[in-house]
Amino acid sequence: MQEGAFIVGAFEHPTRRAPDKTIAQLHAEVAAGALADAGLSLADVDGYFCAGDAPGMGPLTMADYLGLRVRHYDSTDVGGCSYIAHVAHAAQAIAAGKCNVALITLAGRPRSEGLTTMPMRTPDERNPDSTWEIHFGIQTVNMYAMVAMRHMYEFGTTPEQLAWIKVAASHHAQHNPDAMLRDVVSVEDVVNSPMVADPLHRLDCCVVSDGGGALIVTRPEIARSLKRPLVAVRGCGESMKGTFGGDVDLTWSAARVSGAAAFAEAGVVPGDIKYASVYDSFTITVLMQLEDLGFCAKGAGGRFVSDGSLISGIGRLPFNTDGGGLCSNHPANRGGITKVIEAVRQARGEAHPAVQVKTADLVIASGIGGHLGARHAAATLILERH
Repeated sequence: MQEGAFIVGAFEHPTRRAPDKTIAQLHAEVAAGALADAGLSLADVDGYFCAGDAPGMGPLTMADYLGLRVRHYDSTDVGGCSYIAHVAHAAQAIAAGKCNVALITLAGRPRSEGLTTMPMRTPDERNPDSTWEIHFGIQTVNMYAMVAMRHMYEFGTTPEQLAWIKVAASHHAQHNPDAMLRDVVSVEDVVNSPMVADPLHRLDCCVVSDGGGALIVTRPEIARSLKRPLVAVRGCGESMKGTFGGDVDLTWSAARVSGAAAFAEAGVVPGDIKYASVYDSFTITVLMQLEDLGFCAKGAGGRFVSDGSLISGIGRLPFNTDGGGLCSNHPANRGGITKVIEAVRQARGEAHPAVQVKTADLVIASGIGGHLGARHAAATLILERH
């Protein structure tokens, strides 16, 4: 995988509310944006990647809608981290000669469709987990809250420490004109905001937004022919974690495995990373991944994120310099693609000047898909500026 593929195009839709657009239209608009960023056209695309947010029959519907003629497609869907995995799959397909130019898209309209809260799900007898779990009132937020509560019990993590993650995101979002929440908040603001699912407060939770994003991954020789900064895919890792038949340990996530695989493939260690894009559906999502990716010891995440350690220009590990899902954008309730997009901006030196990390030659993008408190997936990328 060493320098076998490059990300040459990245585009994030500027809208956060799109009542006048269809989901397919949003997919088309982000595809056009990423291709324009790369200096390529739809005619150049021979590989297409999408997930469960795509309408209809996924790649069949969208490839036809976009007028693509592809020889490789991938509709892997593992929730919010699908698009991080798609970059890995695109790099693997390119290395195998299956395609030369891969397009990855995400788009959705949960805000316009009124999906700011998740309704109670009806048990689906086809799913083996439903009859055991749905009756307990599983919702996304309470599954993550359960992990946060366990972390506090096991390691003494405090709500104030979790709040620092939101504070860092808000410091970055103030420089992003497209961010939904641009006001800088304090630790007190976070812990005094309404409780949603103990111990998570409202400001511990991500925004709900419309919009989307797209990425273009190509063969090295194509990347070098384009007049764009070179961002190589150095390492990839994927993993899943289930409930192991009831033997549940909430203190670690699948990122422990995906991160180790990505670092090993890239031949680097966490201390080499200059910037981190970390999926932030909730503050606890970030803290768990930072530990499991190896940036600090298990249980030390609370201390690691405190006192501005994640703020660009101040802290030891700048993260989510666009404001992330906590403040800027969580399109289609799936934030993986925006993590890669901001990592690419940082590696190119194209992030906002107020948050650009000057030494961002080696960056990471990592995410979680599914329920952190139950079965979930993780995907991790190591990217390098050339």
